Amino acid sequence: MKIEIEGGDCMKYGVTEKRCSFCGKKESEVDILIRGKDTTKDIYICDKCAQNCNEIVQFNLNQLNNADNGKNSPHIMNNSMNTMKMKPTEIKKFLDDYIIGQDSAKKALSVAIYNHYKRINDTGEDDVELQKSNVLLVGPTGTGKTLLVQTIARILDVPLAIADATSLTEAGYVGEDVENVLTKLVQNAKYDIAKAEKGIVYIDEIDKIGRKSENVSITRDVSGEGVQQALLKIIEGSIVNIPPEGGRKHPEQKFLKIDTKNILFICGGAFEGIEKIINSRTTVKGSMGFTGSVETKEEISKTELLKKIMPNDLVKFGLIPELIGRLPVITVMSELTLADLIRILTEPKNSIIKQYVKLFKMDNVELKFEKEALEEMAKMAVERNVGARGLRSIVEEIMLDIMYEIPVKADIRKCIITKNTVIYKTFPMLLGKKQVS
Repeated sequence: MKIEIEGGDCMKYGVTEKRCSFCGKKESEVDILIRGKDTTKDIYICDKCAQNCNEIVQFNLNQLNNADNGKNSPHIMNNSMNTMKMKPTEIKKFLDDYIIGQDSAKKALSVAIYNHYKRINDTGEDDVELQKSNVLLVGPTGTGKTLLVQTIARILDVPLAIADATSLTEAGYVGEDVENVLTKLVQNAKYDIAKAEKGIVYIDEIDKIGRKSENVSITRDVSGEGVQQALLKIIEGSIVNIPPEGGRKHPEQKFLKIDTKNILFICGGAFEGIEKIINSRTTVKGSMGFTGSVETKEEISKTELLKKIMPNDLVKFGLIPELIGRLPVITVMSELTLADLIRILTEPKNSIIKQYVKLFKMDNVELKFEKEALEEMAKMAVERNVGARGLRSIVEEIMLDIMYEIPVKADIRKCIITKNTVIYKTFPMLLGKKQVS
């Protein structure tokens, strides 16, 4: 019996049976068989071979991109082997270039990241199972929680998904499904599931989904405890079905499967009022006699109280014990001082002031900020109680009219922002070409 194969077709007794031109599988053995664009030849490729080709192309593109990006932004992970290239001390040193202060948080995250990717590469030769080092960031608004996570994702060269916990609800209710957080991660990974499964998910405002009370409510808390329960499944590590485009699930929809066991979850929140819970626990009550010491709330700063945070404090605040157990690394972000805010304005590689200096340089104008002007901008941020987050809007307010006028003043070569410019919104000191020279 002679079988002739030509262009992917098998001719047998005049009956044509389509086959994949790459693996040779019959049409009945595959899900999809795609015909080539060249109509003169019967060339086919099955869905499995197409997927393999796509993965090969994607891998080579990633290698090229990493080679290009490496010139400007060092990555701390070897993408081909998913191994760490930098130690915790080196990771922290890199974070220092972008984030002012928060040494304790940076150390904790550096160690957590290092251990997390060591866990991924664990061969499992012994019986010791390494648990995930998921992180809980506690600290006031504007202290740099989101920036810290964004910087880590950038230097790791892994996809990052940021979600607001307040927009999440239990499945089936008005709002956003918890699984949509993973959809964002896959989308940011350009639908590369393997890359997404080693990514980072940051859930902000986690404190806003706490239980309203320690007692179990009769009514269903779909945006609070219900969300916490839904988060358990994805944080602990499981295979989750997610809709490719997000939105609500429906039975006839196609799903993507993603394994969350190697995804690093970082949760952040201000936890306003938890310092009272900590204070009531740590303050010695009932001290009597001349040797008894009395500690008032004013004697201990909010940051110092937060450093004493314990899991039980989080339970009293409203987080369920199961969720706290899956966030073993708890680190505190310190309140920013006036000196910290001044440094944030000028020192980081991508600081606001450096960005404006560059913008003015494009117009051939030298921009300078007097020390007193920087101090006044930092004071405004403190008064507004917005932390570092508000610095950008403050600078934008001051620079709006200046940025509007400068481009049309061809003779201006230097612009000096003074204290009066910040306080009274007066026009800055402008120097012409002759005055500069």
